[in-house]
Amino acid sequence: MSKNKTNIVVEPNKQELFITREFDAPRELVFKAHTDAKLYVQWLGPHGYEMILEEFEPVSGGKYRYLHKDKEGNAYAFRGTFHTMTEELMIQTFEFEGMPESGHVALDTMKLEKLPNNRTRITIHSVYQSVADRDGMVQSGMESGVVEGYERLDDLLKKM
Repeated sequence: MSKNKTNIVVEPNKQELFITREFDAPRELVFKAHTDAKLYVQWLGPHGYEMILEEFEPVSGGKYRYLHKDKEGNAYAFRGTFHTMTEELMIQTFEFEGMPESGHVALDTMKLEKLPNNRTRITIHSVYQSVADRDGMVQSGMESGVVEGYERLDDLLKKM
């Protein structure tokens, strides 16, 4: 269990949510963990899920598609486009392919802030197309997936 808490703010009747998390690692390593495919698959998502990257171009204008597979073999696909990918700012779209119809795309903006003592704070602002889309994502277990993924990232950063 990490001493760093993942803070997720979900206000009623809004199309957005905010995630804030600090890491005991320099910004360069936190950025690398988000952009190096070999590292990315080791931490993104909840415990017990296998991560399969089908496409991963973490550059401005690139795109991604990945699957999370549970122990029963069920696969959940996600995709999006990277709009801005710098060590200070990462902007991307995010879409869960399991929706009954397409078009439920969120826009995620993540700022990576250098902190004293080689630490990093990330702040994510996710904007959904509707309150229902945002609420559906939250109700799907997104919060626990984010928390568990960042716990896994903590473990990975300690080894880097």
